[in-house]
Amino acid sequence: MTSTLVRRHRPHPSTPSTADPHARARDWAEIQERMLVPLYEAVYGRLDVGAGTRLLGLGCGAGLALLMAAGRGASVCGVDTDEGRLALARERLGDPVRPADPVRLGLGGPESAPVSGFTVVTAFEPLPAPATGSPGGPAAAASTLTAAAALAERGGAVVLAGWGPPERCATSSVLRVGARLADPMCAPGRWRPSGRDDLETLAERAGLRPDGSGRVACPFGYADLDSAVRGLLSTGLFDAAERATDPTQVRKEIAEALHPYQRADGTVWMPNVLRYLIARV
Repeated sequence: MTSTLVRRHRPHPSTPSTADPHARARDWAEIQERMLVPLYEAVYGRLDVGAGTRLLGLGCGAGLALLMAAGRGASVCGVDTDEGRLALARERLGDPVRPADPVRLGLGGPESAPVSGFTVVTAFEPLPAPATGSPGGPAAAASTLTAAAALAERGGAVVLAGWGPPERCATSSVLRVGARLADPMCAPGRWRPSGRDDLETLAERAGLRPDGSGRVACPFGYADLDSAVRGLLSTGLFDAAERATDPTQVRKEIAEALHPYQRADGTVWMPNVLRYLIARV
């Protein structure tokens, strides 16, 4: 993402409440989802995604990664547990790149996939770290990956993503705000930086064989402070903090944590490095 694109993207001002799931899904689609484009491009390039690729996107969000894969000639399916995001994906992918091969989307986890035999399965949203003991943490992630692996053909690739080293992820300082505000809530709202071998540990728990990894620069750039707050809230990483305190307080503290990354022209720029792992079934 270039600074020019960031300056041109100025969403409508947000409201004080962030509880509306439809508004949150729209913020994800319009502000946050494209921050992961460098990750999508790196993975697709490394796996040579194109004609002949049958791809399943876990947590496909508003469908941007699927759209990019379809644009490369791949046959794509997607599943997501967020009905609002999935509705936006249906809008975005309503007119298929190839009319004879429509995109199929399902609400839920891997069990919602309409077919099997995928050559590539992607889980692009950074996964929970193995040290986080929670119902929504690594055990659940490993279970989801196991179910996803069952949908891939033998030798197929399963792609996991996670945060890079905290010293190379400016966003980590903001995510810690959510962890602090969520305490003493349950662990799904807690966040800690990813360890070097976290993705490999998750893959092995799911019965997958690691087969290469990489790091990708994914800076988070926003038109202004309001856009940055809305984009970060749309990730769901601050939901527990909002339940533990209140949305107004969470927004205020996120904004304060973002001030060091706000530039003279009002834009917000946070360099990040994400890591991906390719594992084989």
